[in-house]
Amino acid sequence: MSALRAVVLDTDGVLLDSAVFHATAWKTAFDGCLDAWAVGTGRQQPFDADREYREIVDGKPRYDGASALLTARGLDLPPGSPHDPPGCATVWSVAARKEQEFARTLRTRAVDPFGDVAPALAALRDLDVRCAAVSASRHARPLLEAAGLLELFDLVVDGTDAARLALPGKPDPALFLEAARRLGAAPGRTAVVEDALAGVEAGRRGHFGLVVGIDRTGDPDKGPALRAHGADVVAADLSALPELVRGAGS
Repeated sequence: MSALRAVVLDTDGVLLDSAVFHATAWKTAFDGCLDAWAVGTGRQQPFDADREYREIVDGKPRYDGASALLTARGLDLPPGSPHDPPGCATVWSVAARKEQEFARTLRTRAVDPFGDVAPALAALRDLDVRCAAVSASRHARPLLEAAGLLELFDLVVDGTDAARLALPGKPDPALFLEAARRLGAAPGRTAVVEDALAGVEAGRRGHFGLVVGIDRTGDPDKGPALRAHGADVVAADLSALPELVRGAGS
């Protein structure tokens, strides 16, 4: 029997083909503010929805993502308030701008599950391994339900839970640890599955029994980056996950 009794899976980019929607929303939010930010700081380059998204923003709650990009660009905005309307003057207003754009996208486009997800989850259930979906986004639960995946999970821990419990975002492992706790599994007997650099780093920091990095991009640089941030193994999709879980600790 596997030493692992639970698996915690990130949602965007692992279960749902939604990462590009997030990246596009961030680009719209950031690029729409560049002229305002350039005053007194010099010209700002457009947001790179590939490299900057993957390396700086991906996997983080929207406030943390906005703050991380501003810091990387050498820009200093006041934090503001979670109630700030979409805009460019505070970190929270930039985060609200991204949320506005993402919500607008969801009203016009469906988010599809990856084809390997349902078979992998069924195989894990056959192994008597409990599974949780985790996301920093408040949209995760309805998106999983619309994709027909919600019933395949024992539980979901999302951005609503994170806000209610004041859990810090990735690379802090708090969200994953909360999911493992609810599944009744110690971190050492739980696998984390992530596609974001911040996510695999969270798995490493949380001392999980197995950290699987998912690289659906084919980018030759992403696999090494996932390993450098904490992935024990990198896979192209979830097809090999049941066997990885079965073999853990054997």
